[in-house]
Amino acid sequence: MSSPAESRNFIVERLVGETGEPDRVIEAARALAERAVPAVLASLNDGLASPVNIDVSKVELARMAKARPQGPTNHAMTIAPSDSSPDAMMMLIDADAIAIVVDALFGGDPDLPFTPIKRSLSPTETSVAGLVFNKLAEAVNGSGTRAFNIRFPLPPAITGTEMAKHIIRDGPAVRIDFSIFTGGGSGSLSLVMPQRVLLKHRGDTVQAKSDEHGATWGERLGEEVMRSAVRLEATMPLPKMTLGEIAALRAGQVIAIDPAAQSRALLSARKQTLFVCEFGKLGQNYTVRVRHAYDAAQEFMDGLLPT
Repeated sequence: MSSPAESRNFIVERLVGETGEPDRVIEAARALAERAVPAVLASLNDGLASPVNIDVSKVELARMAKARPQGPTNHAMTIAPSDSSPDAMMMLIDADAIAIVVDALFGGDPDLPFTPIKRSLSPTETSVAGLVFNKLAEAVNGSGTRAFNIRFPLPPAITGTEMAKHIIRDGPAVRIDFSIFTGGGSGSLSLVMPQRVLLKHRGDTVQAKSDEHGATWGERLGEEVMRSAVRLEATMPLPKMTLGEIAALRAGQVIAIDPAAQSRALLSARKQTLFVCEFGKLGQNYTVRVRHAYDAAQEFMDGLLPT
């Protein structure tokens, strides 16, 4: 492991099956999905005879091995590798979403109900699923230093028995469900990604928000600190004495106070000098009036001057 944090997350993952940062994973995945939708729509609709719509319907934590539909199904699936992971993206699309895209591809009326696919997918329908997967992977992949570096071309979409037999490496993941819809109905398109892959490339997308939370907590902590009670001490300076004079002091001996000492009292808390004050009296109570903040540098300079 390259850092203590990664070592900790690795142990947590092995113990409880999660990275230990669920909120950060969800926020990063939602940000990724919301940025990808416009790009997917523009690219996909560019090749269709009539447009479809796509929305983010749900973002949740998942397991890679449990993301695939169980039992007989006419879903389609592909798993895209990247430079950092052999299973960087698992993409799934249900038969209803495939039917909607097929209708849009061949000029079907988007306002009429689509015809559900109740049988196994045909080669054409599986190819259409692959087309959707490519558009989604391209939009999610991004570019530059934050790109997932997905390896294109993607593996062909698989369905039926082939999909059921495909071995999927388990691990903590995040699942993003998209809704593909027209006036005639809707279907589901899903992206499942290992949490570590997401955080490695897009974990910084939630950093700003984390900083905001940190600032908020800092403010709250600051408020609590400012409410803390501390004991104040006011001291009055005495004339300078030699070490010999101090050694000769006896109980009951009177020490003279500098005439200007009353206006040069120092107010401190926890051995930290805060203000220069002036002793006084208000009614029957002795008081200390703050004159100005204590300047340690100026005090040092004044101490160098001859008296």
